[in-house]
Amino acid sequence: MRRVALAAALLLAACAPTASLPDAPVAAGASIRVEAKPVPEFPPDAPRPAGDDFAFVGGLELTSPDTSRFHGLSDLEVLPDGRFIAVSDEGDLVRGRLVFDAKGAPSGMADVTLKPLTNLDGQPLSGSKADSDSEGLALWPNGDLMISFERNHRIWLYPANGGPPRAVPSPDAPFPDNSGMEALALDPSAGRDAYITGREDTRETWVCRLSGGCIPGPRAAPDAGAGSLVAARPLPGGRWAYLLRDFSPATGAVIQIVVADGNGRALDTHVIRRPANVDNFEGLAALPRPDGTVRFHLIVDDNFSSAERTLFFTFDWTPPKGR
Repeated sequence: MRRVALAAALLLAACAPTASLPDAPVAAGASIRVEAKPVPEFPPDAPRPAGDDFAFVGGLELTSPDTSRFHGLSDLEVLPDGRFIAVSDEGDLVRGRLVFDAKGAPSGMADVTLKPLTNLDGQPLSGSKADSDSEGLALWPNGDLMISFERNHRIWLYPANGGPPRAVPSPDAPFPDNSGMEALALDPSAGRDAYITGREDTRETWVCRLSGGCIPGPRAAPDAGAGSLVAARPLPGGRWAYLLRDFSPATGAVIQIVVADGNGRALDTHVIRRPANVDNFEGLAALPRPDGTVRFHLIVDDNFSSAERTLFFTFDWTPPKGR
């Protein structure tokens, strides 16, 4: 849960039903049903801003009738075959498969499981927010998962074959309690074992290696205006995609998908703000395609609040000519 997201939740909750609290986790590996309701980017008759190079593919509102743990989804990876992995900021791991309609837009989720993350001893995380505030997610080619945590700031690697995780290098830097390593992503341009992590409030990044430590990297999108860094993904040609999130009572949530060069400078940006359907988007998946376009999937961390929705949006980005 981020400070701006919490502010949004508290502001909206004043005129909404009391937020539901998470129950105990469902059994490890338990299947859950996920129901999906179509959501447009803009309500009917709402004015649209000037066009950019991002095309809205489709949107969903996600709920589960089987567990109150299907909330707080903080980061996302989607594979080319539609399989996905998401992590919640209450320490749960969600896996499943996207379902697509006849036009190729996501229409639902199938084969979904939800289970608690484990600690270094192979036991479920304690459930305290200090230990279970998982925020960033990165998937290695061999199936290993890396997850970054806030409050008790650390990065753990979960092996693909199961078994307990192990700690991997993270920046030797002080982080605020609730503004830590929100962004986590592989960095193939820096080496086969390289990855980046990014601090939420300052948008600082570090390049780390499994075989060594971490060194400072460029600030994410320094020219993109206000917003906290909540996710990052590498793109072909040394480019990066950043997800930035800002909030104020006057404007509500403002989300930016920023495509940047290798130095973090913005090349193209899509903004999601009122009157669009917008909420606390925190997770970002990027799928480069053979025709040079990139498909982006975004997911909302609803903070386990009835004042927010778990939205899932999909966009296709076409690189402008000459970039």
